[in-house]
Amino acid sequence: MASLTFYGAIEGVTGSNYLLEVGNSKIVLDCGLFQGRREEEAKNHEPFPYSPQDIDAVIVSHAHLDHSGRLPVLTKQGYGGPIYMTSPTLELIAVLLKDAASLQERDVEWENKRRKRAGKKLLEPIYTEDDVEETLYQCEGINYHQTLKVTPEVCVKFLEAGHILGSSILEITISEHGKQKTLVFSGDLGNSQAALLRDPDIVERADIVLLESTYGDREHKSIDDTLTEFEQVIEQASENGGNILIPSFAVGRTQEIIFRLGELYQQGKLKQQAIYLDSPMAIAVTEIYHRYQDVFNVEDKSAINQSNSTAAWHKKSLHTFLPILRYSTTTEESMLLNKIKSGAIIIAGSGMCNGGRIRHHLKHNLWQKQAHVIFVGYQAIGTPGRSIVDGIQNIKLAGENIAVKAQIHTLGGFSAHASQSQLLDWLSHFSDKTAKLFLVHGEEAAKQSLLEQVKSRGWQATIPTFDQTITF
Repeated sequence: MASLTFYGAIEGVTGSNYLLEVGNSKIVLDCGLFQGRREEEAKNHEPFPYSPQDIDAVIVSHAHLDHSGRLPVLTKQGYGGPIYMTSPTLELIAVLLKDAASLQERDVEWENKRRKRAGKKLLEPIYTEDDVEETLYQCEGINYHQTLKVTPEVCVKFLEAGHILGSSILEITISEHGKQKTLVFSGDLGNSQAALLRDPDIVERADIVLLESTYGDREHKSIDDTLTEFEQVIEQASENGGNILIPSFAVGRTQEIIFRLGELYQQGKLKQQAIYLDSPMAIAVTEIYHRYQDVFNVEDKSAINQSNSTAAWHKKSLHTFLPILRYSTTTEESMLLNKIKSGAIIIAGSGMCNGGRIRHHLKHNLWQKQAHVIFVGYQAIGTPGRSIVDGIQNIKLAGENIAVKAQIHTLGGFSAHASQSQLLDWLSHFSDKTAKLFLVHGEEAAKQSLLEQVKSRGWQATIPTFDQTITF
């Protein structure tokens, strides 16, 4: 009998991790970092609740660190087998994991200087860039819709999820005692209003469904309303002379925002003097997006081409589409941006403001009434971004207490996650409702709201608990 145990993304949206056991096969689905509150992030230092040496294969839904960020920990603790994902995900993971390792090493180095002076025990990073390199040797890129035999009992097919480049719905076929069962893990489903990527693939049959519920309790603004508000904020900032800060995730959201800014520029509606992409990782990711334009939505590819730029996402030709875009790669270039008092749009990570260069830009702009901060993505509980969105009046950044005087905007229509109605629509295509449905990847209110909705539609739905095992 097959079993599935829930080890992450159960009490929140991060730390995605599940163990599938079929006969002699043990398969790990996703291996993500816990992010947000300090007690959540402390889980990243704990050993896995299973023996990594006993695992036969790992399957990753997409590159975001809450789904992939603990892969180097898994290999460091003894896992030596294959790690399967789509080919675009493999390229993105290489960028994200190296960046995560670099940040950890730098943060630990600074913290250890303080600890050494205080006579405290020194810390070690969760993993290093060398650990990442070892992990990447084990990663294999698979094409969408290709059936891969992972073990004698388990096959997987990667379907398009439309969330970020390479993101996948995992359709897993389990063969045992001459019978077949199908487990479908939605991964993170995309927002059908978003630019560039295609909508999530439709799935019609399963015995077990794991459905994300990040936005299970809310709807996004329409993309038309979102773009109108985006345009109004940009115009308002132009009139009152303030800078615009956009905390943005390097993968997916940054490319969406650049595309939308490019559209405004082509329409003559962008009055700002310059747009700064202040993230070496986001620049590298944009290059990867360019190489995989074959998975773009056809309509969005046409929009790029109509702007006289057949390769609008290539570093050398993006300026045709958006000539006022500037790249900021070095620390020195980033610091110079803090001297700009007005007329700039600065896009920087991290998207939840819990690290990265955006924190320094917030420090120099957040206290100014004429400045604007536009949040274009989900803000997890416990992150600085969530605190700002929730109306905190003072926040500690880079060792200083900063008054929040800037104008704060939240544009939900840019979200890369499916809304409640989009989740329900995706679920409605299943041919019957006899499958057991488990809601994961959501905060409690979001899961409970979605649970009520799916039960009212006849589904046998459950919110699993940590370490819970189901059999099928």
